[in-house]
Amino acid sequence: MSELKMKILELLKEDARRTAELIATMLDVTAAEVKQAIAEMEQDHVIVKYATVANWSKVDDEKVTALIEVQITPERGRGFEGIAERIYLYPEVKSVYLMSGAYDLLVEVEGKNLKEVASFVSNRLSPIDAVLSTKTFFILKKYKQDGIIFEEHEVDQRLPISP
Repeated sequence: MSELKMKILELLKEDARRTAELIATMLDVTAAEVKQAIAEMEQDHVIVKYATVANWSKVDDEKVTALIEVQITPERGRGFEGIAERIYLYPEVKSVYLMSGAYDLLVEVEGKNLKEVASFVSNRLSPIDAVLSTKTFFILKKYKQDGIIFEEHEVDQRLPISP
């Protein structure tokens, strides 16, 4: 991938609302070059979606998020792909990652309440033949996501003392 496209990706990752004209000014290229690079990256599925990062704790939304460690037996010929696909097609599943270490998949699930997430794990995820075990962790509070800090923190206003 070209250096220009990498820089454009970084700028869009920081703020997807930046216009092609602003990015062009920041990178000292033409807006047409930026638009063409973005169009190519969208077509090649490098840019898959533009999304908002929301601090859901500031909204009266009672969503529950859980991270589930899943140990599985890989399928002959497909490895982890078929099982991962079966899991990520459920609408409750927000993310699925193949991991190294003590478990194989990390699954992020959202539900209306604890009972809904528990029901998903016991009625949909655990019964899959290849699933050997699951371990569920409920997220109590998000402090930082995608490089964005949610809580305002105090900046140290003290003056430095030198000897």
